[in-house]
Amino acid sequence: MKGSADVQGNSTTQEGRRPLSALRAPTPRERGERQDIAIIGGGIIGICAAAFLAEAGCSVTVFDRTGICEETSSGNAAAFAFSDVLPLAHKGMIRQLPKWLADPLGPLSIPPAYLPKLLPWLIRFWRAGAPEKYEASFAAQAGMMKLAEAEWMHLLDRSGTRPMLREDGSLEFYESEAEFQASLPGWAARKRFGIGFRHVEGDEMAALQPGLAPRFVKATFVPGWKTVADPKLLGKAVWAYAEAKGARFEKARVERVEAGADGATIVLADGTTRQARQLVIAAGAWSHLLARQLGDRIPLETERGYNTTLPKGAFDVRRQLIFSGHGFVITPLDTGLRVGGAVELGGIERPPNYARSKALLRKAQSFLPGLDPAGGREWMGFRPSLPDSLPVIGRAPGHQSVVYAFGHGHLGLTQSAATGRLIRELVLGQTSSVDLSPFSPQRF
Repeated sequence: MKGSADVQGNSTTQEGRRPLSALRAPTPRERGERQDIAIIGGGIIGICAAAFLAEAGCSVTVFDRTGICEETSSGNAAAFAFSDVLPLAHKGMIRQLPKWLADPLGPLSIPPAYLPKLLPWLIRFWRAGAPEKYEASFAAQAGMMKLAEAEWMHLLDRSGTRPMLREDGSLEFYESEAEFQASLPGWAARKRFGIGFRHVEGDEMAALQPGLAPRFVKATFVPGWKTVADPKLLGKAVWAYAEAKGARFEKARVERVEAGADGATIVLADGTTRQARQLVIAAGAWSHLLARQLGDRIPLETERGYNTTLPKGAFDVRRQLIFSGHGFVITPLDTGLRVGGAVELGGIERPPNYARSKALLRKAQSFLPGLDPAGGREWMGFRPSLPDSLPVIGRAPGHQSVVYAFGHGHLGLTQSAATGRLIRELVLGQTSSVDLSPFSPQRF
């Protein structure tokens, strides 16, 4: 190490050597600090993993280039979508693709120049929708959601953040009888797993959300659907809890990771290193780049999501409103009214196309006449998505000191507490709460 070389080069006393007291010990940065457990990624997945590990008495350090809950986890739609158990490939997206792709500002867009790079992922996505894969994917997602709801409710209580929970349900809208009928198989599948809902129309629909445009003929009300007061504030509050349990944060850009028999090494952008007994990679849309350094090729793509957060008085929205035919939602937050969603499969390098957030806002105005669009704050974030809509949770093949926890797509906030528990179980060698084989890094 650089520090030991410095020491050896300056070791002289009066007889040619300096006394031991004059030796300059290498700084922690020079010798490469040893972490019990290092987590790369300060988003909601990394935060929850840190909280669960710190509760278990582990020494945990989180590394992130910007801060705690400052990037994708800060601007999501704020939903605990525990009833959203249908993988995207099974939710009619394949059928909708041609129509959506014809509209550059529609629910799904692909920049033409990016299509060749995206094609292998799209083929995997199409295969994930095959009927023979449906039941396994559905069961895995449903099991994950059951664990997610239980773990979030416990974590909210332990961290003192339950006042940030909103239990107002959700409304999903349909503009035609045909659109409503097409949704019924998905609702029947949810019913099998005990998810409660009821279809509404007319006065009942209007009572659940006054001020709707008359274009909507029916809706589905999910009373158990939950949201949070603000996802960024929740993430920071859970981190404060983890920090109180001993977790630490270091703001740093990770350039490279290495793994060996006795642990892992993180190489930072300034050239210094950190050593860890175990490493958790939870870096969202950048995770597959780190996994590739360890020899693992995981087909992660980036769904670029857009939103606009309006002032609180923009419209009296009673609960999260879901416009699935248009690929976006409207969520009332303590900090404003968030209009967002849609998907742009365009990687992590292209600049934002805020024409997409403006298009969503125009649609919201037509769906909620009287919505005030003034004073909004636009945002774009990167959702790390895998073709089968299931995250990667498991040890890196061939590297027992590295655990993967990424690829949650639209469900990072929802599944983060469950992922935190599963990561703790992996790190501590405990029996897993769910079968991890559907989430294996090797399934591809």
